[in-house]
Amino acid sequence: MILVQVLALWGCMPEITRGCIDMTNASSTYLSIVLGAIFGALISWWVFKIQKKTTVKQDETLRRIDDLEESHDRVLKSIQHFQQHQERLLIKMLSLEDKIDTLVEAYKHD
Repeated sequence: MILVQVLALWGCMPEITRGCIDMTNASSTYLSIVLGAIFGALISWWVFKIQKKTTVKQDETLRRIDDLEESHDRVLKSIQHFQQHQERLLIKMLSLEDKIDTLVEAYKHD
C-alpha cells in the first residue's frame, strides 16, 4: 500500500492504481529507473559473487603453488646434500685408490 502511495506521487500508473487511463511519461520514466536499479543491483550482486568465487579459487591455487615451491626447495636441498656426500665419498675413494697404488708400487719394488 505504501508503494502505491509513493508511486501515486509520480503520476498516474494504470498498472498499479485504479482509475488511470494511461501512464504518464514521468511515471513511465520513474518506473524504468526503479526497474533498472533493481536489475542493475541484481547483476552487480551476481558479478560480485562470481568474482568472489574466482578470488577464493585463485587464493587456493596460490597457496598450493607456495606449498609446492616449499616442497621443491626441500627436495633441492636434499639433492644438494646428497651430491655433497657423494663428492666426499668420491674424494675418499680416490684417496684410498692412491694409497693402494702406493702400497702396490712399494710391494713390487721389494
